Amino acid sequence: MAETLPPCPECSSAYTYEMGALLVCPECGHEWSPASAEPAGGAEDGVIRDAVGNVLADGDTVTVIKTLKVKGSPSGIKAGTKARNIRLVDGVDGHDIDCKIDGFGPMQLKSSVVKKA
Repeated sequence: MAETLPPCPECSSAYTYEMGALLVCPECGHEWSPASAEPAGGAEDGVIRDAVGNVLADGDTVTVIKTLKVKGSPSGIKAGTKARNIRLVDGVDGHDIDCKIDGFGPMQLKSSVVKKA
Protein backbone atom coordinates (compact mmCIF):
# COMPACT_ATOMS: atom_id res chain seq x y z
CA MET A 1 0.00 0.00 0.00
CA ALA A 2 2.34 2.67 -1.30
CA GLU A 3 -0.27 5.40 -1.86
CA THR A 4 -2.46 7.02 0.76
CA LEU A 5 -6.11 7.54 -0.05
CA PRO A 6 -7.80 10.92 0.53
CA PRO A 7 -10.09 11.32 3.54
CA CYS A 8 -13.85 11.15 3.12
CA PRO A 9 -15.27 14.48 1.82
CA GLU A 10 -18.43 14.01 3.91
CA CYS A 11 -17.13 13.07 7.38
CA SER A 12 -13.31 13.48 6.99
CA SER A 13 -12.67 9.88 8.03
CA ALA A 14 -9.16 8.63 7.25
CA TYR A 15 -10.33 5.00 6.85
CA THR A 16 -11.34 5.17 3.18
CA TYR A 17 -10.81 2.21 0.87
CA GLU A 18 -11.08 1.43 -2.83
CA MET A 19 -13.93 -0.65 -4.22
CA GLY A 20 -13.57 -0.98 -7.97
CA ALA A 21 -13.41 2.52 -9.46
CA LEU A 22 -14.89 4.21 -6.36
CA LEU A 23 -13.58 5.24 -2.97
CA VAL A 24 -15.76 4.25 0.00
CA CYS A 25 -15.97 5.51 3.58
CA PRO A 26 -16.78 2.72 6.07
CA GLU A 27 -17.94 5.17 8.74
CA CYS A 28 -20.62 7.14 6.87
CA GLY A 29 -21.06 4.95 3.76
CA HIS A 30 -20.30 7.77 1.30
CA GLU A 31 -19.03 6.64 -2.12
CA TRP A 32 -17.21 8.94 -4.56
CA SER A 33 -14.97 8.85 -7.60
CA PRO A 34 -11.29 9.64 -6.99
CA ALA A 35 -11.27 11.86 -10.10
CA SER A 36 -14.14 14.00 -8.75
CA ALA A 37 -12.49 14.36 -5.33
CA GLU A 38 -9.41 16.14 -6.69
CA PRO A 39 -11.13 19.08 -8.46
CA ALA A 40 -13.57 19.52 -5.58
CA GLY A 41 -10.71 20.01 -3.14
CA GLY A 42 -9.04 22.55 -5.42
CA ALA A 43 -12.28 24.39 -6.20
CA GLU A 44 -13.02 25.24 -2.57
CA ASP A 45 -11.35 28.63 -2.84
CA GLY A 46 -14.50 30.69 -2.30
CA VAL A 47 -16.07 30.06 -5.71
CA ILE A 48 -19.82 29.48 -5.46
CA ARG A 49 -21.39 27.33 -8.18
CA ASP A 50 -25.03 26.70 -9.06
CA ALA A 51 -26.67 23.27 -9.30
CA VAL A 52 -25.39 22.81 -12.86
CA GLY A 53 -21.81 23.89 -12.09
CA ASN A 54 -21.79 27.45 -13.43
CA VAL A 55 -19.81 29.98 -11.40
CA LEU A 56 -22.06 32.58 -9.75
CA ALA A 57 -21.16 36.23 -9.19
CA ASP A 58 -22.78 39.23 -7.51
CA GLY A 59 -25.49 40.77 -9.71
CA ASP A 60 -26.37 37.57 -11.61
CA THR A 61 -29.91 36.43 -12.27
CA VAL A 62 -30.76 32.90 -11.18
CA THR A 63 -33.76 30.60 -11.60
CA VAL A 64 -35.06 28.30 -8.86
CA ILE A 65 -34.97 24.72 -10.19
CA LYS A 66 -37.31 23.05 -7.69
CA THR A 67 -40.32 24.10 -5.64
CA LEU A 68 -39.25 25.35 -2.20
CA LYS A 69 -41.31 25.49 0.97
CA VAL A 70 -41.18 28.81 2.83
CA LYS A 71 -42.09 29.14 6.49
CA GLY A 72 -45.21 31.22 6.94
CA SER A 73 -46.22 31.03 3.28
CA PRO A 74 -48.95 28.67 2.11
CA SER A 75 -47.63 28.36 -1.45
CA GLY A 76 -43.82 28.57 -1.29
CA ILE A 77 -41.54 29.39 -4.22
CA LYS A 78 -42.35 27.56 -7.43
CA ALA A 79 -39.75 26.09 -9.78
CA GLY A 80 -38.89 28.57 -12.52
CA THR A 81 -39.08 31.66 -10.29
CA LYS A 82 -36.33 34.15 -11.06
CA ALA A 83 -34.24 36.01 -8.53
CA ARG A 84 -32.50 39.05 -9.99
CA ASN A 85 -29.41 40.90 -8.79
CA ILE A 86 -28.22 38.26 -6.33
CA ARG A 87 -25.54 38.86 -3.70
CA LEU A 88 -23.16 36.10 -2.60
CA VAL A 89 -22.86 35.90 1.18
CA ASP A 90 -21.48 33.61 3.86
CA GLY A 91 -24.89 32.57 5.17
CA VAL A 92 -26.22 30.13 7.74
CA ASP A 93 -26.73 26.40 6.98
CA GLY A 94 -25.35 26.62 3.43
CA HIS A 95 -27.54 29.54 2.34
CA ASP A 96 -24.99 31.42 0.26
CA ILE A 97 -27.20 33.60 -1.97
CA ASP A 98 -28.95 36.72 -0.71
CA CYS A 99 -31.71 37.94 -3.04
CA LYS A 100 -35.13 39.51 -3.31
CA ILE A 101 -37.95 37.48 -4.87
CA ASP A 102 -41.07 39.24 -6.12
CA GLY A 103 -44.03 38.37 -3.91
CA PHE A 104 -41.84 37.07 -1.06
CA GLY A 105 -39.30 39.78 -0.36
CA PRO A 106 -35.70 39.36 0.75
CA MET A 107 -34.47 35.84 1.51
CA GLN A 108 -31.46 33.58 1.35
CA LEU A 109 -31.18 30.57 -0.96
CA LYS A 110 -28.76 27.69 -1.34
CA SER A 111 -26.74 27.61 -4.54
CA SER A 112 -27.69 23.93 -4.98
CA VAL A 113 -31.33 24.85 -5.77
CA VAL A 114 -30.70 27.50 -8.43
CA LYS A 115 -29.22 27.72 -11.89
CA LYS A 116 -27.78 30.73 -13.65
CA ALA A 117 -30.27 32.33 -16.03
